[in-house]
Amino acid sequence: MTWLDPKPYLRGVAWFDGGRAVRADPADLDRLPWDIRERSRVPVGVRLEFTARGATAVDIRYRAALPGPTDALYGLAHTFALWHDDALVQEFTPDPAEEAVVRIQLPALQGSFTVHPPESVSPEILGLRPADGTIAPAARRPRWLVHGDSITEGWWSTRPAHAWPARAGRALGLDAVNLGYAGAARGELATAEQLAALPADLLTLAFGTNCWSGAPFSAPLLYETVRAFIGLVRRGHPDTPLLVLSPVLRPDAERTANALGATLGDLRTALEEAARARIAEGDTLLALLPGRDLLAPEHLADGLHPNDAGHAVMADAVAAALREAGFVARSGRDACSPTA
Repeated sequence: MTWLDPKPYLRGVAWFDGGRAVRADPADLDRLPWDIRERSRVPVGVRLEFTARGATAVDIRYRAALPGPTDALYGLAHTFALWHDDALVQEFTPDPAEEAVVRIQLPALQGSFTVHPPESVSPEILGLRPADGTIAPAARRPRWLVHGDSITEGWWSTRPAHAWPARAGRALGLDAVNLGYAGAARGELATAEQLAALPADLLTLAFGTNCWSGAPFSAPLLYETVRAFIGLVRRGHPDTPLLVLSPVLRPDAERTANALGATLGDLRTALEEAARARIAEGDTLLALLPGRDLLAPEHLADGLHPNDAGHAVMADAVAAALREAGFVARSGRDACSPTA
């Protein structure tokens, strides 16, 4: 059988650069900091979703950027994970190769299958081919754009499917598009304009931690930045439900002043006040989830990034906040869709 075009099967995609799924607008990279440009090439959260009829396996042809022996990612498992609905079925770990085909065995189950490729090697999916039967793209789900930093990107989760946006997306029946940029997400206004230009049924903004150290902000500066960022997003999405998540626990920063005299606690307060001001001004489709008390120290892998348990706690909290705000239905996974 000839190879199928993978694009109809790919989910979690923000933009394409040729055939490669990327996480920043390839026509608007010059306005972005280098760290966002670099991270946007990694297809975080991008996955394949399909249904199968009579197929015993699916072949995935891909091209990968393999890390060298001295690269920090060299020792990571080159793993493809097969999920069926909400459950992990099996993981496949082929030998790394720059271009290869991996065969994913399929159980005889009804419903939708999802394959999470190994994000660490930035794979470009070149084609799919079923064995013994047919496959079809899974039904489209409401599109949820999630912007944030390395915590949103999923650092220290042991698998791509364990990051909090992926977990919450599965729980709510949403197509989570992960726009978390490690080391960045400092309220870059060019990013806000890119978010404004993307189709979305639901939005979440979860940044602020890197405004304490990566690029030090004062509390007044962050307040105005958040106001401007939300304002630009709203130019493209005036009627799209939007959840703002303030920074989660970071013990070393909570009461320690940065170069501009702001603690993370000060910055969190500024971000939350900016969101509350928008709500008070009549933005009825904006909700705030304070992040300070979501995680405990045991949920942090390195004092900053959540471990798998922490990502699960965050996913549950975000899903509950979206339901409480009325932004998604409460009745169950298959019925979940933005209600506003």
